[in-house]
Amino acid sequence: MENGDAFDPNCPTRLILDRIGDKWSVLVVLSLREGPRRFTELRDAIGGVTPKVLTQTLRAMEHDGLLTREVFAEVPPRVEYTLTPLGQSLHAPIRSVTEWAERNVHAVLAARAAHAG
Repeated sequence: MENGDAFDPNCPTRLILDRIGDKWSVLVVLSLREGPRRFTELRDAIGGVTPKVLTQTLRAMEHDGLLTREVFAEVPPRVEYTLTPLGQSLHAPIRSVTEWAERNVHAVLAARAAHAG
């Protein structure tokens, strides 16, 4: 199988980059790293995401094979989200980028401020 070419505007690699470059997808991967979580646990862990946007993100990630959604036959129904092996494989690169952002946030904000004024 041939690898994709992200610089080719017709390459589906760009769709994948859109998914894994989305801030909510990144935070879901980081939040699910330690194991399954329920919707409210994810929402609370991520912070600042609306239920609608989180639902859309989770559905898209499930569609892309990055996580699974399991419904337990309980009253009320319990739903858990878990990273698939493919989703787990994203953790290391996402963690690296996140750590870079956390280390460099002040430098980036200073550069923005310098250009704004």
